[in-house]
Amino acid sequence: MSDARNLERLVLDAVSAAEAAAIAASFHVGGGDKEAADQAAVDALRTGLNAMDMKGRIVIGEGERDEAPMLYIGEEVGTGEGPEIDIALDPLEGTSLTARGMANALVLVSFAPRGGLLYAPDTYMDKIAVGSGFPAGVIDLDKSPSDNVKALAKAKGVRTDEIRVCVLERERHEHIVADIRTTGARVMMIPDGDVAGIIAATDPSTGIDLYVGQGGAPEGVLSATALRCVGGQMQARLFFRNDDERARAAKAGITELDRKYDLTELASSDCLFVATGVTEGDLVEGVRIRDSEISTETLIMQSSGSIVRRIRTVRPA
Repeated sequence: MSDARNLERLVLDAVSAAEAAAIAASFHVGGGDKEAADQAAVDALRTGLNAMDMKGRIVIGEGERDEAPMLYIGEEVGTGEGPEIDIALDPLEGTSLTARGMANALVLVSFAPRGGLLYAPDTYMDKIAVGSGFPAGVIDLDKSPSDNVKALAKAKGVRTDEIRVCVLERERHEHIVADIRTTGARVMMIPDGDVAGIIAATDPSTGIDLYVGQGGAPEGVLSATALRCVGGQMQARLFFRNDDERARAAKAGITELDRKYDLTELASSDCLFVATGVTEGDLVEGVRIRDSEISTETLIMQSSGSIVRRIRTVRPA
């Protein structure tokens, strides 16, 4: 059976697993305890993944085995029957957002045939991403943010002050923001959740044209799976703060520490991307509990056929 067909057969079970995790985390929205929210999502997601007919392996997860008792990198999930699948996940992107009752907290899971995802260590990663429809090489991680804004504006046939760039609100990005603003482009800051920020750059309805910044390497691979499904360009490079992080890269099999990865190296095969909202957000609605009903919304993307679905599920409370 083809890789695309194997992933298609996983869709409904993958949605069910992500929905369960989102609902579990939703009971902690605004509670101020991000660890409890994350653990609730992890427990529910793991249960859901273990019910799926696959030989699953976590390649992007909560951390190494000694750091994360469940959904750790290398953990095997699924029934053990069915296709060999690599899984990248963030059981709760936006733990702080959830604890503080803020928007855009998500449950994120991606699936690919065995060997289809970069085995990225838990370090930082410099990233740049743009949507589809542009000439190859319109963005370049080795160029300045302002040069990338100018190149994108030229490709779009607009002025630079008509470009909107999404940047994660961090002190380390102050120089990026300052450089972007020299072009007149607008900077849209987000407090957390760079996966959602990168995906927003691929969706014309968001008004975001470009994503630039440094965030987690695991989130970079997750983002790449989404772009692989809907089109776009992305480049990334691992960033190491110390020797311990370099050792993590070596353990993950990374030998070229300065390598610039493109989209097809981050996600090299067919992908299935699933995102369920925990709190209200730009991509999907959050979990809503009203009277005797619980509703969820899930975004599903498939690289085969460039299919995008939205599923709204209503269940008894």
